[in-house]
Amino acid sequence: MLRVFVLADTHDKLPPKIVERARDAAEIWHLGDVCAEIILDELRAIGPPVTVVRGNCDSNSDWPLVVDLIREKLRFRLQHIPPDRPPTKVDVLLHGHTHVPRNEKRGGVLFLNPGCVTRPNRGAAASTAWLEIKNGEIIWRLVAL
Repeated sequence: MLRVFVLADTHDKLPPKIVERARDAAEIWHLGDVCAEIILDELRAIGPPVTVVRGNCDSNSDWPLVVDLIREKLRFRLQHIPPDRPPTKVDVLLHGHTHVPRNEKRGGVLFLNPGCVTRPNRGAAASTAWLEIKNGEIIWRLVAL
C-alpha cells in the first residue's frame, strides 16, 4: 500500500501537527499556495519525497502548474485551481484553491481536495488528507487539524 500525505493552501504556515502526521507518508503532495519556500524545506526535512504545484499566491515560477503522476497504474493530476471540466486521460484530479474539502466523481474522474491548512472556507475545519492506494483502489481520508 502507498500512503500519500496531501495538503494545500498552507499560506506561510505549517502547524507542528502536520510535520508529526506526515512522518508516516511514502510521499507528500502539496497542492499549491505554499507562499513561503521555507514551508517546502520543512516538509522535505520530514524525509519522504515532496511534490508541489504552484498556486495563484505562489511566486516561484520554477514550480509547475500541473504535475501528472502514475501510481499503481492510476493516473493522477495535481494542480491548484480545479478545471471546469474533467480532464481526459486522468483517473484522479487533486486540487486546492477553494479551501473546501472535496471528494466527488465527475465524468469518470475523481476530484479530491484536502481542504485548507490555514483559512478553511464555508464552515469546513482546517484539514489535510491521506491518500492510500492499494491494489488499484483509493482510500481518501480527511484529517481535521
